[in-house]
Amino acid sequence: MLTVIGEALVDVVSREGEEPRAHVGGSPMNVAVGLARLGHDVQFLGRYGRDEYGRQVADHLEGNGVRLPFDADALPTSVAQATLDETGAASYDFQLDWSLDVSPERIDELLRDTDALHAGSIGAMLEPGATVVGQALERARALISYDPNCRPSIIPDSSDARARAEKIVALSHVIKASDEDLLWLYPHRSIEDSARAWLKAGARLVVVTRGAMGPWAVSRGTGRDGVEVPAARVTVADTVGAGDSFMAALLSGLADRNILGPTAASALDELDGAQLTELLRHAAAAAGVTVSRSGADLPTRADLPDHA
Repeated sequence: MLTVIGEALVDVVSREGEEPRAHVGGSPMNVAVGLARLGHDVQFLGRYGRDEYGRQVADHLEGNGVRLPFDADALPTSVAQATLDETGAASYDFQLDWSLDVSPERIDELLRDTDALHAGSIGAMLEPGATVVGQALERARALISYDPNCRPSIIPDSSDARARAEKIVALSHVIKASDEDLLWLYPHRSIEDSARAWLKAGARLVVVTRGAMGPWAVSRGTGRDGVEVPAARVTVADTVGAGDSFMAALLSGLADRNILGPTAASALDELDGAQLTELLRHAAAAAGVTVSRSGADLPTRADLPDHA
């Protein structure tokens, strides 16, 4: 069982000259759907309301085979207003409620059969729900992954965001961050040095996505220089969900190699440069499929070049 914890929301996407379109989204929720589409048994731990947007969230998750152990609550479903520029890049304005009314005992029950636990984005930084996310990460005996997916419009204080991110980094085995994330969190050093610092803080693998430059990654088994691969060559419709697609495919690749559970740390240390390059190519291909489509429409295995 793979578990994702964090926010679900509805993206209302606007582009000049077009009618707004509503898509179910939220970075952690997208990762859960991406993993399910890639053939994994997944549960999603997040909140949604008893409203029309909440019904869309539940229908989308269940329609993609994601388990949903929490019922809808009385609060409004969170919404992100996404505005696309002429290149398809999105900027966001959020109306959010991020809380999880769940006891530590219930967390333990939900994580009992979990081999991998993923968290990130708003869910890992915005209170009061961020405290519950942290508790889950501390209690899990699994591969733990993290994507900071920083949102300065929600957590505008970069020093606060940095402190929160570093607490989770110390609990995580695998981290995926964009170059924009790292430059915002650490503006006075290179993205490579920031990634290496997170390795020293406890992570086993840090992957940095760099848009058209393609991903670069460093691990304890690949040495200081790390490895990189080119981005997929596609016609970009928009970039909504690209990082989430990459994250889902990266985790899928690790799960396919049985890099899971309490032995994940040592297994990650044994990854060599060739194996990591293969994982990055797979994840970059998944992100390429997503950016070629409108909205966060993540691929299935059959959509990927190697069908792996």
